[in-house]
Amino acid sequence: MIYYRLVLLFLRVAAQKSTKTTLQPTFFISAMPKLFLIELLRLISATKYSVAGLIAAFKHQAAFKHEIFWAFFLIPFAVYLGRTPVEQILLILPVVIVLIAELINSAIETIVDRIGTDFNELSGRAKDIGSAAVFVALLLVPLIWGLVLFDYFIN
Repeated sequence: MIYYRLVLLFLRVAAQKSTKTTLQPTFFISAMPKLFLIELLRLISATKYSVAGLIAAFKHQAAFKHEIFWAFFLIPFAVYLGRTPVEQILLILPVVIVLIAELINSAIETIVDRIGTDFNELSGRAKDIGSAAVFVALLLVPLIWGLVLFDYFIN
């Protein structure tokens, strides 16, 4: 994305400058720090919104609190239990997928509740599908952990 913006800016400036004078190579070097700073500020701003979303989910969603609680136990245990980096990732990944699914489900529920609290079949279906995504993600945890632990105790 950053490179795409750089190319567009360079082409725009080159088109403007080509009618006036020849384009000097030093322009590209001097423009890069400004673009880098702009992209860095955009990234910082996006990070602030992401952290605000995590805080809002933690404040307003009881299920997210429970899943964070379990993640704080399961992730260090996965690092301890996994014999190889691949096993560690296999144990950590389903826990993180549950958190991601819960965040998406919370966003869907918040949007549906914002539209209205009266019953609507499509709103109910959207909430049910979001809940089903969390359920499937939760099923991954015992499945993958069970397979890895089975291999762990057999060998």
